[in-house]
Amino acid sequence: MEISEIIPHIEALIFASDKALNANDVTELINNAFGFLEERITLDQVESALNGIQEKYATEFYPFELKQSGGGWQFLTKPTFHSTIAQLNGDKFLKRLSNAALESLAIIAYKQPITKGEVEAIRGVNSDYSIQKLLEKELIVISGRNELLPGKPLVYSTSKTFMDYFGINSTEDLPKIKEVLADQIVEATVIKPEDFTDNNVYEQVSEEAAEERAEEETPNLPEEDATRSDVEGDLNEAESDEASNTADEEGDLSESPIE
Repeated sequence: MEISEIIPHIEALIFASDKALNANDVTELINNAFGFLEERITLDQVESALNGIQEKYATEFYPFELKQSGGGWQFLTKPTFHSTIAQLNGDKFLKRLSNAALESLAIIAYKQPITKGEVEAIRGVNSDYSIQKLLEKELIVISGRNELLPGKPLVYSTSKTFMDYFGINSTEDLPKIKEVLADQIVEATVIKPEDFTDNNVYEQVSEEAAEERAEEETPNLPEEDATRSDVEGDLNEAESDEASNTADEEGDLSESPIE
């Protein structure tokens, strides 16, 4: 069977399904529908057809598109039409999770599988109500028990509804912690004198700063060197005086008559 022949059947399956369908699901369903045929379609054919359908509905002509969400393929309306659809659904789009529920859900999403006690240890508060609400909304599921901890407490993980709710196909699509923290870093504001003063004042400040730097860079003689220079100067003066006195005495002797 040609890919062009199976594309309408894939579109019909995804459109009619109440949950996301992955490529394996679509392959199995179509082969079951055409079980009388000898040549069965392959997974590669279905994946190629899905890519073709995605490109088809990505154009501006269609108000909906084919996307991978909730662990499979779904037809979803484009974000441009959100406000229009909200008029139809009323308060459905206004219901949001509380901050406490979001905190618990974020911890479970990044630390799953995780026990309620571990969630509470991270948050520092009781999380019974938050986890119960997340279970009611089917955003998390009980995925088993922790056999290593005393009492073997229940462990929680995110559900397919969680992925569908946030428009991701798997937990690997969640933003990395480093990326989230990087977005929160605020660069320091550099304040320059020219931003607040005229050019004359800025030039004056710059000249004063340059003079201060020049004075700081000028080497100063250490105290020992200065003291040594003073001592050497005193010694030179003493030697000069002594030489002068000696010359005077020699002059007196030369002028005295020889008896």
